[in-house]
Amino acid sequence: MERTTESKDRENLVAVTADSVQLQGNLALPVNARAVVLFAHGSGSSRFSPRNRYVAGVLQQVKLATLLIDLLTPEEEEIDIRTRHLRFDIGLLAERLVGATDWLLQNPATGRLQIGYFGASTGSAAALLAATERPNAVKAIVSRGGRPDLAGSALSRVQAPTLLIVGGHDFPVIEMNRSALAQLRTEKQLEIVPGATHLFEEPGALETVARLASQWFHRYLMPTSSLSVH
Repeated sequence: MERTTESKDRENLVAVTADSVQLQGNLALPVNARAVVLFAHGSGSSRFSPRNRYVAGVLQQVKLATLLIDLLTPEEEEIDIRTRHLRFDIGLLAERLVGATDWLLQNPATGRLQIGYFGASTGSAAALLAATERPNAVKAIVSRGGRPDLAGSALSRVQAPTLLIVGGHDFPVIEMNRSALAQLRTEKQLEIVPGATHLFEEPGALETVARLASQWFHRYLMPTSSLSVH
């Protein structure tokens, strides 16, 4: 089920079987990691997203393992480039995340670790929906510039503590997140990053996202550990 190629920075290329297809991913396992964060990309992004890779790097520095995977196969990516349809197929993306979650639980290197989700754009809705399918496994969720509203009625069934992060100048998405926040019945929080737009490209904006995510994951995935993130 797994092919692994280890690199000098302890990031491994893995093949994850999920929803009857094989997905490519990058698994980073810091020494003494106690939790792992599964990244859910969206809106045509991939595991090579520089923004998500930056956040993953910050999480790794504070002893959180990370798994960044492509939720679509290369063939599906080609179709989506033309149709822009699959990136909004929240049910499909969620099923892939459920499969990747099961892979983490069965993998000897990660099976003992607490699991969190980090979702971006439409991947946030997929993460929320997938969390309702594995409520005993998924212990925390962070959304960056997400579309949690696309999770629909699943929002009221989410059990994992959920942090929604939105840019202060991303006005339509702010309202979508406020609406989703009202429907969540778990521990929840909305953080608006002043001056930031949808992609958090402004100076310091992505650093703020990474700091907020680190704090949330440490609070709910590693509650007995100390954290120093600046």
